[in-house]
Amino acid sequence: MSKSKSKAFTPLTIGPLKLRNRFIKAATNEGMCKGGIISKGLVQFHERVAEGGAAMSTVAYCATSKDGQTFVDQAHLSNDTVADFKVLTDAVHKHGAAAQAQITHAGAFTFLPKDFSSMKPISANGGFNKFGVMTGRYMKKKMDRDDMDAIADEFVKAALHAKESGFDAVEIHMGHGYLLAQFITPFYNTRTDEYGGNIHNRMKFPAEVLSKVLDAVGNDLAVTVKYSQTDGKEGGNTVTEGIEIAKVLQKTGAHMAQLSNGLNVESISTMFGNPLPASSVKPKNLIVRLGMMMQPKSKEPDREFTPLYSMPPAKQIRAAVDMPLCYLGGLQNMDNANTIMDEGFDAMGLGRALIFDPGLINALQSGNIRNSGCTACNQCVTLMYTPGGTACVEDGGHKGHAPELNTQPASTA
Repeated sequence: MSKSKSKAFTPLTIGPLKLRNRFIKAATNEGMCKGGIISKGLVQFHERVAEGGAAMSTVAYCATSKDGQTFVDQAHLSNDTVADFKVLTDAVHKHGAAAQAQITHAGAFTFLPKDFSSMKPISANGGFNKFGVMTGRYMKKKMDRDDMDAIADEFVKAALHAKESGFDAVEIHMGHGYLLAQFITPFYNTRTDEYGGNIHNRMKFPAEVLSKVLDAVGNDLAVTVKYSQTDGKEGGNTVTEGIEIAKVLQKTGAHMAQLSNGLNVESISTMFGNPLPASSVKPKNLIVRLGMMMQPKSKEPDREFTPLYSMPPAKQIRAAVDMPLCYLGGLQNMDNANTIMDEGFDAMGLGRALIFDPGLINALQSGNIRNSGCTACNQCVTLMYTPGGTACVEDGGHKGHAPELNTQPASTA
């Protein structure tokens, strides 16, 4: 087989960072930080992706603080985690790839028990918090200006800890219903002050966070943003707002935006392109399991997975802005990658396909294969809360590593 000459394998520069190709491992909750430790299992997961040819691997859901976590078994960026994260970034760099930390705050979308965090969950709106029913954290606080300043500072500190840990980029999570998305989407944000109402008002606080992070890291890190171009929920954002969000990100100076979809729990099919397998949505974590059960049934239309399912809204956003954009959603094969390049996107994110085969990018470039074996069954998603964390259950897919590696700090002998 001859080596691919596709544009997908040419270098890309985003901000101060040069990537070896256009393939980026998108953030997918690894489920490998048991008790919040940065584990040997997490290192092994991302090292395999780097060794397999991806330009950059993104460590998912790095909370800005312990109170900003969604789950107990989640990483956060602090002085205490620098040494272990440095093991991870060194392992990724060893194979010529870049490492990106996705930084986020849960806001009201948190399942932390009271004995872990006694703070009232914060959000764009106050009042009853349906996500806190199973943990006794029934109420959420409407953020005031002091809260916004404090959270913006948390994002800045997290980005600086990422820099100290050896990361090459940070991805600010503004999608999927986490705190910044709770401001962006009208499905959650019903404020009547300057941070509510039209999309430009709803983007004010997220844009402030982005601006402060950019100022803090200077030319030392690339700063990207992941957001939901559509919410897939009645009363939420459509692509019309998705275009305006991209314009704000471009004006504020984001080095790249990754175009995702959907809200956690509320519109899963919009996010993944198809539903979770109902028979398998039984995570070991009881709080998560009951939390999912209590949510109202989505009014999303039934979906069957199709490759490049996010392309229609993404093309509209591509036509509206000049900033670098990373396409995300249903990349299954080399033909899909070439289509993404032909449509004018700068990079492409992969999640499930690289869980199935971490070596996919090298295989595509060598010409040995043209198709991922991933069927988008979404079984990997339901393994996030098991001892072994995210892995593939399909025949031929990567089965992950020994569960005990997820309980061993990366920097221990």
